[in-house]
Amino acid sequence: MKSAVTQVPAAPSDIAREHFAAEFSFETDCWDTHDALSKGADFVLLDVRSPAMFAKGHVPGATNLPHGKIIRSKLADWPDDTLFVTYCAGPHCNGAARGALRLAELGRPVKIMAGGITGWLDEGFELAMGEV
Repeated sequence: MKSAVTQVPAAPSDIAREHFAAEFSFETDCWDTHDALSKGADFVLLDVRSPAMFAKGHVPGATNLPHGKIIRSKLADWPDDTLFVTYCAGPHCNGAARGALRLAELGRPVKIMAGGITGWLDEGFELAMGEV
């Protein structure tokens, strides 16, 4: 009897290659984000959680803009081609996707930082505290 893993066959390699290559267009990881921030980021990192959660701990260099408040006027300070990278609490939270969707609907380039705060801490990186 086949397991739940093998019951549905894997996609052919050419389709799998396209799928996994496309994922990098939609997300980045905590390690690459940390590395880029340490070298002078060429993107805006958005913490899309509430201001209270942001104050309790956030990725250093992040800007707090809750996903429900992402509107065109709040983005006016950044050029239209600015890449935004959103994150939230972690894999159990869909706030990063909600924020990314709002940015995409506004015509802005966007990726998600996979793992969010949970992933950041799992990598051993520190959080900043307080409001920015």
